[in-house]
Amino acid sequence: MFTLIKRASLFLTVNFLMITTLSLILGALSTYLGIDFGSFTPMIIIYAIIGFGGSFVSLMISRYMAKKSMKVQLIEPGVTGAREKWLLDTVYTLAHKAGMKVMPEVGIYPGQEVNAFATGPSKNKSLVAVSEGLLANMDKEEVEGVLAHEIAHIVNGDMVTMTLVQGVINTIVLIASRLIAQVVTSRMERGQHMAYMGIYYGVSIVLSLLGSIVVSGFSRYREFKADRGGAQLAGPPKMIKALEKLQSAYGMINENHQEVAALKISGRSKPSFIARLLSTHPPLEDRIQRLKAGGLHR
Repeated sequence: MFTLIKRASLFLTVNFLMITTLSLILGALSTYLGIDFGSFTPMIIIYAIIGFGGSFVSLMISRYMAKKSMKVQLIEPGVTGAREKWLLDTVYTLAHKAGMKVMPEVGIYPGQEVNAFATGPSKNKSLVAVSEGLLANMDKEEVEGVLAHEIAHIVNGDMVTMTLVQGVINTIVLIASRLIAQVVTSRMERGQHMAYMGIYYGVSIVLSLLGSIVVSGFSRYREFKADRGGAQLAGPPKMIKALEKLQSAYGMINENHQEVAALKISGRSKPSFIARLLSTHPPLEDRIQRLKAGGLHR
């Protein structure tokens, strides 16, 4: 209950601060430009509900959708299979070490990609899943490094934070698109409606792209942070060893399931400049160098 109240308070606080800030900005612009934006505070509230609502719903159903779309087979406590028992015990050990009170669900999903992901609306309702390809191509130390990285994501609250960031971006895109379209067409005498709609949708596309760059940049930051957390939980050598194995196996890494691509431990290798801006993951060589540069390989 406390976790739910804390999360709801965080969402309400972010929304309140954003609505207040945008109201002040629009009020100043209305006075300076002499344009009547109408009752913009209710507009901001409505757009905030729309912008955050979609992100919040996605967060709430993320674990369910990941299990269904990835065909995750959950490992139940008391399992007798050696591989499954080791995987479950390792996740629980790392979770205990990270201070988690409620253990995450643990599962395996089919496919030859060498990857894993963590998702869920909270620390108490989380999921860690690894691919069959990862288990087939990594030794136990490497798998432990990967699992530690995913546990770090959960403990850091990355799923909630990414939802807040996406919600803010969504709301800003909605409001800014309307504002810019209204300013540009405010003094038109003919064709105002058609011009407004064209400008609105055009600006929305451009701002959404720019917003994606911001969200992806934050996602890359959280990957570096999860690498450090994984190194603290499993030990630096295991974390670095896991990333080096992922680097050598990048040909078997894919992002076919876009709904969980950003949640996996690794993305595409050696992307182009534009692809790198929009990538949710930093290049593996950069992640390895950061860990080593921080003295974490000793």
